[in-house]
Amino acid sequence: MYQPKLHPLNQICYKHTNISFTDSGKGTAVVLLHGFLENQKMWDTLKPEFSKKNRVITIDLLGHGETECMGYVHTMEDQADIVHAVLTQLRIRKAVFVGHSMGGYVALAFAELYPDSVKGLVLLNSTSRADSEERKLNRDRAIKAVKQSYANFISLSIANLFSEDNRERLATQIETVKKEALKTPLQGIVAALEGMKIRLDREVLLHLTPYPKMLILGQKDPVLPYEETKAQIEETQVQLVTFPDGHMSTIENQTELTAVLLRFFKGL
Repeated sequence: MYQPKLHPLNQICYKHTNISFTDSGKGTAVVLLHGFLENQKMWDTLKPEFSKKNRVITIDLLGHGETECMGYVHTMEDQADIVHAVLTQLRIRKAVFVGHSMGGYVALAFAELYPDSVKGLVLLNSTSRADSEERKLNRDRAIKAVKQSYANFISLSIANLFSEDNRERLATQIETVKKEALKTPLQGIVAALEGMKIRLDREVLLHLTPYPKMLILGQKDPVLPYEETKAQIEETQVQLVTFPDGHMSTIENQTELTAVLLRFFKGL
């Protein structure tokens, strides 16, 4: 079996690629996976509360944050494999996964590849469904746009994640998210877009897996149509939590989200 090498500063080298992560607290292992154009710092406001009673692991996904790129396409399976490498190094056999947006796609890929390692699953502003043909075209347009004007693409992309009502109120937080996003290399952005475009539909996991699952959605999410996304959990045991705002529940609904997730962790 492949054994990744451990580096100081919470980095491992997996397939010649440095993977960055944090590990804090004790208790049930909780793995927090960030979304596209984000990095593990997005969890900094929630982590102190979570790590009081849980062991919290955050990971920079491929081509994001301090984690290097591994190729020109980062599939969700590639991302899941680096998560597994980190957990193997930390000797964590089972964990609860919370994935924001793209992080949710990665959590689902992990759940398919390593089913025995999942204790619970939360899709946060995410979906189990594959991209529609229209969304695939939008990914291609995004690749073209980011190659033409990197900074402009990031600025627009980030603002469009928040509900229109909140863009003025949360202007300072939006600027902070943009600054972090601007640290994402062009190759990391393109590789993630290519990987999301070809990801598999994993709705079946919401129906057939035995562990507790939760779907958290924003009613005014500009990225994921609320009714359409909600429909995937009909006739399942998946718990639905709805917030009144956009795609960035970690910021737009931080207090309520923290309480919801702590209850979920406690109930496992």
